[in-house]
Amino acid sequence: MTAFDYSTILDQTASRSPERVGLLAGDVELTYGEIRAASDAMARGLHALGVRPGDRVALCLGTQPEWVFAFFALCRLRASAVLMPSAWRSTEIRHAFTLTGPRAVVASRELAEFVDEIDRPEIAVVTGPGDERPGWTEMASLLSGDFADVPEEIHAIDPTDSEVALPFSSGTTGMPKAVRHTHRSLVVATEQWRASLDIGPQDRLQALTPLAHILGIVNIGATFIGEAAIRLFPKFSTRAMVESFQADRVTIGMAVAPIAAALADMPDLEDFDLSSLRYLNWSATPVNRDIAARVTERTGVHWAPAYGTTEVPIIAVNPVTPGAARLDSVGLPPREVEVEAIDLVSHEFLPRGETGEIVVRSPAAMAGYLPAGQPPFLPGGWYRTGDIGHVEAQGWVMLSDRVKDIIRVSGNQVSPVEIEQVLLTSPDVADCAVFGVPDDRRGERPVAAVILAADADPDPELLIEWLAPRLAPYKRLREVFVVQEIPRTPSGKIQRRRLAEAFPVDDSTMTAVGEKMN
Repeated sequence: MTAFDYSTILDQTASRSPERVGLLAGDVELTYGEIRAASDAMARGLHALGVRPGDRVALCLGTQPEWVFAFFALCRLRASAVLMPSAWRSTEIRHAFTLTGPRAVVASRELAEFVDEIDRPEIAVVTGPGDERPGWTEMASLLSGDFADVPEEIHAIDPTDSEVALPFSSGTTGMPKAVRHTHRSLVVATEQWRASLDIGPQDRLQALTPLAHILGIVNIGATFIGEAAIRLFPKFSTRAMVESFQADRVTIGMAVAPIAAALADMPDLEDFDLSSLRYLNWSATPVNRDIAARVTERTGVHWAPAYGTTEVPIIAVNPVTPGAARLDSVGLPPREVEVEAIDLVSHEFLPRGETGEIVVRSPAAMAGYLPAGQPPFLPGGWYRTGDIGHVEAQGWVMLSDRVKDIIRVSGNQVSPVEIEQVLLTSPDVADCAVFGVPDDRRGERPVAAVILAADADPDPELLIEWLAPRLAPYKRLREVFVVQEIPRTPSGKIQRRRLAEAFPVDDSTMTAVGEKMN
């Protein structure tokens, strides 16, 4: 890639291979020529409605082809896309609109209902019939309309350092922040991802990550640069995913922790032909090695873990060559990316091998946040990830926890991930989350929410007893809650803050066991 213009990612591939299939959605296969034609039509229609360079346009869409058309249309118009997860409702949408001030909104029929509950922009496009919602324009009329071409002076604008996308941070510590990416940062991140995953014309990807997530964007872009094809999934289903592996002859599968666990527990996984899979990518959270090993043992497919954030999308990626990946590491930094660890207090750089906060310097780093507070950058452009870990002498990046998630027990720092990894070795635990709660004597104490395995003893006291000899006394659990679901962000990260805020609970769906504290 030579130009920092995200629209060229589609243009170049559509020019070279217009008949090659790029998107799979339901029973529909769309070629690159068709994707570009729809995006161009969408750009003409949005321009006719009044969208101009520099405008922000909210995309309230699910994982569907229309999202792709709208996003590349905005790239062409030199406007930017405000990327809203399809799970959001009126409160979150109102927050995002207040933060970003969009000039227009493009929404699915389902989300248009929630947009109408707030003060929406005057320009509003909906994927379904517009006559059901006064003031909305049907997307179909834009795609089929005879509108004037986008003026050449817009195409001539160099968008390199202008805003192209505003995905949102996970919001694990408060209301989500909008993360500002430019054409430059997003093009660089996308090419880093394509090169690291070795995506080429022979590949078919299956990405379950929502398109509004930063990984969703770079999955689409990396597919397009590589002239590959990608299967879109509007809703997650383990069986549908595995059936697609077989039917679509998927070569690269993407997973986060809950998806990997679902694969490992699928009773008839061996009945499917997964021979087309080159590897499975594990992103967003550190790998659970037991779950990963179970999937590989049952399928023969190896894993290639990776690591990134909304602010710096690609930080480390494991080699995709069989036998070269390490499940204990999130990988090696791609070209032009530097990763180090700093002391948690002094912020001084640490020698290789010493544990601290992971910092990264990359040309794919965000331009900033909305609201425009002080970005977490150190002098020299180093981004503070908030993740705890170390970098080995050979460059392998090792993660252990989040700075904000550390539980401070009697002056000791306790990693919730460490306790979770031990808990998950118990045959009675299907999933779990450990978090800290205030404690008058110790400062904080660790508490666990667990989903029990189907045949597990329902008495959580047994888990406390089972764990006790396996960890230092200050790391031992004081309470265990049996729950039906572990709250996670769309990218699979545990929402420990939600669990901590709900403690203590009085809910018939939860069983709490408290250990007597001596």
